Formats: sequence, structure tokens, C-alpha cells
Amino acid sequence: MSPEPPITGYLDRFSHRPGEKFTAHISLTTPGAYDVRLIRVISGDPNPAGPGLKFEDLSHIFAARHTGTHQPTALGSYAIAPAPQRSGAFTWSILLYTAAERPLRAVLDDGGLILRAGTAGAQAVCAGVAIDLATRLRPRTWHLLAFSHDPASNNAILALHRLEDGATFSTTAPCPPPAQGTQLLFAAENPAGPTNHFTGKLEAPTLTRGNAEILAAWDFAQDTDGDAIIDTGPQNLHGRVINMPTRGVVGAHWSGAEHNWKHAPKDYAAIHFHDDDLDDCRWSPSFSWTVPTDLPSGAYALELTCPQGRDYLPLYILPNRAGPFRRLAYLAATFTYQAYANHMRGNADAAYKARAAAWGAAQAHPDDIAAYAHSTYNRHADDTGVSFSTRRRPILTMRPGFLTFDDARGSGLRHYPADTHLLAWLEAKAIDYDIITDEDLDDEGADILKPYACIITGSHPEYHTPGTLDALHTYTRTGGKFCYLGGNGFYWRIARSHARPHLIELRRAEGGIRAWAAEPGEYHHQTDAGLGGLWRRNRRPPQMLAGVGFSGQGKFEGTHYRRTPASYTPDFAWMFAGITEPIIGDYGLSGGGAAGFELDRADPQLGTPENTVILAISEDPPASFVTVPEELLSHLSTVTGEAPDALKRGEIVYFELPGGGAVFAVGSITFCGSLWRCGFEGPVSQLLENVIRRFVA
Repeated sequence: MSPEPPITGYLDRFSHRPGEKFTAHISLTTPGAYDVRLIRVISGDPNPAGPGLKFEDLSHIFAARHTGTHQPTALGSYAIAPAPQRSGAFTWSILLYTAAERPLRAVLDDGGLILRAGTAGAQAVCAGVAIDLATRLRPRTWHLLAFSHDPASNNAILALHRLEDGATFSTTAPCPPPAQGTQLLFAAENPAGPTNHFTGKLEAPTLTRGNAEILAAWDFAQDTDGDAIIDTGPQNLHGRVINMPTRGVVGAHWSGAEHNWKHAPKDYAAIHFHDDDLDDCRWSPSFSWTVPTDLPSGAYALELTCPQGRDYLPLYILPNRAGPFRRLAYLAATFTYQAYANHMRGNADAAYKARAAAWGAAQAHPDDIAAYAHSTYNRHADDTGVSFSTRRRPILTMRPGFLTFDDARGSGLRHYPADTHLLAWLEAKAIDYDIITDEDLDDEGADILKPYACIITGSHPEYHTPGTLDALHTYTRTGGKFCYLGGNGFYWRIARSHARPHLIELRRAEGGIRAWAAEPGEYHHQTDAGLGGLWRRNRRPPQMLAGVGFSGQGKFEGTHYRRTPASYTPDFAWMFAGITEPIIGDYGLSGGGAAGFELDRADPQLGTPENTVILAISEDPPASFVTVPEELLSHLSTVTGEAPDALKRGEIVYFELPGGGAVFAVGSITFCGSLWRCGFEGPVSQLLENVIRRFVA
């Protein structure tokens, strides 16, 4: 891993309204002065064959010089509580489970006693004396680790009991009495600065006097959706977890009879700790900036520069609550940006870095920098998936100019920078718009959408809460016009808590194109106990909202659409005005075509309204494309009865709703990349302009 970026940071949140204050948290590898200025982000594509990186300098609104220092980030989750008072003979016991092939890691730190476990066995460090039990822990198996000390004999016993087959191993060694601690750590050691983090599950840590009297016993089944650990012993030594370990996970005594932790808490009495968990960098505030009351809604950033480098902190300004409002609003997919935040893909090779350097693209890459944790598409050391993502950290992937792929046919952008294709197009077409974000929509509900005639998405609005889907459904069913301009949208259900609004959680349960699979019995979010996984599994397929849903995926490459006979009818002359060709989008800055990477199609069985009109269908899918697994019943049959290969298609659709609402959906992640063709012209650009101007008229 390379050093941290010369300068970077994060904001208190992605968006604010005029009159509200952004707080910035900045870190420099070399302490010293740095400059900050406000810019408006117009285009985040550094490809010289496209619109290029384009910003508007707003330093006359905000610019400042500050002095900064290095702010480290402490990765790794653990629990901390007051240390129990103990005297005489005592026994510590704790259940543990790990699949990580790691050396000894701290399971418990109680002052002068540290218990460790690893692939080679277990160890107790008692008053500075190491006691080793060289019995290999069996991966993916629950063990009971116990340490007993008898001050009369100054002997200690370290024992390991394997629950799976009842095998027990122990060793006895002389050891002076361990010191009495003031703080107790689980899953790490050294309360002054936790280190040596344990990756695995812990359950039922218990301290007894002799063999029977309970002095402390933490029940991890309590407060699963919070951050407390509850001591049921007489000393009431309640503590808390740090860096959001995973809770609501099956414990040592899970019966399999219940799959929701809320219905059987004792089956879920474990906490899964990881040595790279992060819920908040906890950096000190560096400066703040209050949004002027007359600053228009839009996409902005704070540009940070120091002698060693540069970084950008993207932000969005919402309109004033009292208006005025534009007719159009762009819904920024910040939950999706957060889910993919710092995605380590393993593709930042020499060719990628050469292109990034030649184009002046963002240089910092998660493949090289692990200091700020990785995405929900990555895995922990024990191969379990990352289920939490925080926005209180530098997000290297959410930067103007960040390249996801070394795209042979285009720019290789995804998410935040890819969505600036749409913003730059709106700018070029002089179409006024406001911006709101997923988080704002979840916080405020459908009321935030009421001022607008039309809402548009970007290229990949994949992650949604019940609240965001409810709001969009209400909007379209009460007269709102909606343009879904991407693919693989409204796909995964996520959970968030208003007590911890900076975090999103997901469990990749039962089906779907997945980077990892949730463990059996762990499909329900700890945040709200709701069933995780696909919205389709929650009986809310994307087709119910947008008319189309995920159907096929391939490499980051694209093909074109062909217009259907319906598109030539008088009913749709307004939509295709100025377009004479039958082919739509056989070009583009994203994979070389408007129908690419991830494709959506209509399906009445999944909720596509019966009056939906299919206006164009992609054809000639590249050889890399496959049908998504949730559509397959076997290698030969699909849910709909169509041939598997037939489902590798994207469709442009339109339907109207009672009350005056209407939906236009394009069914492809790469569609917005084709708004550009030697400038913002061509049939893709013309089609979208016709639709939006009609919707906002």
C-alpha cells in the first residue's frame, strides 16, 4: 500500500441548504499551510475526447488559507467497558469463532491479563508471562476459551473447548496475579490506543469468582441495533462498541429455527469484529463554511491544495426551503456512491495509472490506499463481506476525474464522475435544475419532491431504503414525471438509522449479482431488523417503480438500441422529433455504447405497468454479457420462460400513470455516457432533451 494522499478530507455530510454550515475535516501527510476554494462542478470526465474536467471558479464566494496537520485513522472494531473488580481465584471465559488465517490477535484485555487466539492456538499473557496452548483453532468453528487463576498456588490454566465435537485442550503454568485494570477491551488490546484487533465473532464474555459466582457477564444479544454492550452481572459494567462491528449475527447456539435476530435474540448473541471496520474517522474539525443564502442549488466542491498535491471534497447545495424552485430536480445517488466508496478492484495496474496521469485524472486509488477502509464490495480478512459504509471518511472514488476502468472504448467512469456526464449535458442545453440527494430524500420523504414537475436520476441509483422508494412511488403516483436514466437501479435494500445517519448497512442475501453472500441466518439488518438483499426479494422489484429492472450484465462495454415500431407512431412523435435513424447510441464515453455494462428490461410479472410502451431494445450484446442469476431457474429455464440469452437486453420504456404522472426509463448504466458525440449532440442527446423539455413544460 502506498502512503496516504498529500491532502484529503471529508465533510460533515454531502449536502446542505443555503444558510447551513459545512464542517470540513482535513488531513495532510506533511503538516503546513493549504488553500481551499469553492468551485462548481460541471464535468468530472478527464477524457480529452469528451467534455474534459470543467469547473467554475467561485473563489469570490469562498476561499481561505488554513494550516493543517496529519490526522490518522484508527481502523478496527472493538468493545470497551469498565474493568470488573476481581480478587481471589477467578475465571474468564469467552466464546469465539474465526475463519481468518491470522496470527494471534487479542480477544480480551483486562489490565494485566490478555487473551489471544489465532490459527496456531491460544495464548494468555498473565502479568507479563506468556502461556501458550499450541492447539490449532478449527476455522469456522465455535470454541470456548477459558483462563483461570488461583492466587493460592500462583498457577493459571488456559483451556480451549471445541463445541463442535467436545474436544478440550488445556495447559497449566505458574503465573503471578495479573494487575487489576480500569478498562476492559474485547477484540483488541491496549485501551490507551487499541491495537492487535481480532477478526471473528465473540460471545458471552463472563468473569466468575472461583467457579460459580458471576462477577460480570456481557449479553451481546441486547441492544443489537445500538452500540451498547450490556453487563448482566452485579457490577453493571455496561460498555459500548467502537467502529461498528457487525451484530445480528448467528451465535454459538443458533438453532436455525429463526432467521430474524429480533425474534430470537439468544440465537444471535454474538458480535462479529473486524480489524478494518470503520464507522467514523473521528478527525478534528479543520474549518467550516456557511452556504450563502443566495447560492443556487447545484453540484459544487471544495478544492484543497497544498505544495504536495490537490484533492476535491464534493458537495451539493439544495434550494432554500421556501424556494424558489426549478421545474427539474436531479436526484444524486449518494447512497450508491457510499456503497461503492473506496472500492478496491485490483485493476489499478501500470496501464491504468499511465492513462490517469496522461489525462490529469485523480491519482489516489483504493487499490493502493487502505487507510480509509474499503467498500461494501470488498471483504474483511476472514472473507466475510463489508456490510457497513460510512461517509465520515475520505472517499477516493467520489472525486471528479476518478477512473474506475481503463476503458478501451471510452472514459471508464462510474458513479459520481459518470453522473457528471448528465450534469454537463444539462449545462450545455441550458436546462435549469435543482439537486437533492438520496439522504435528503430519506430524511424528508415525498414532501421534498413536491415542488418539481420532473425528477431525474443518474446512471446507477442502485441502493435504496424503504423511505426513498416510498417517496418516489408517492411522487409518480401523484402527478410527478420521473426519468430513470441508468441501469441496475433500485436493486439492493439498505438500512440506516437517524441516530447514525452517516452509516448505511446492507446484507447481500439470497440471490442477485453479488460481490459476497451473507451467511445463512444473517439476512436481516442489525439497524432495523428488516430483510436485506434485493428489493425484488422484498416484493418491490424495480419494475414496479421504473418499469424496467436488472436483467443482464457484462464487462464495461456497450452496444446500441434499435427503435421498435411503437416509437414511430404519432403518440411518440414528440419524443423522437429530430431523430431519423433507427439506431440509438452506437457510440459513447462509457464502454462505447448507450446500452452497456448493466441492462434493465420490462417484465409485467415483476410489476411493469400494463400500459408500458417499449420504444427501443438493445441488440447484439457483447460476448461478456450474462443473464443475472435471479432470473434463472436452471441453466436452461428462466422465471419468465424466455431463453436465458434473450434476457441480456436493455429496453427504453415509457408509461403514464393516473393523476398525470409518467415514467421514462432507459434501462442501461452507460446511457448518459452517450449524451456526448463530438459534443452534446446525436440521437441520445436529442431523445433525452425532447423528454425532459416535455416533462418540465
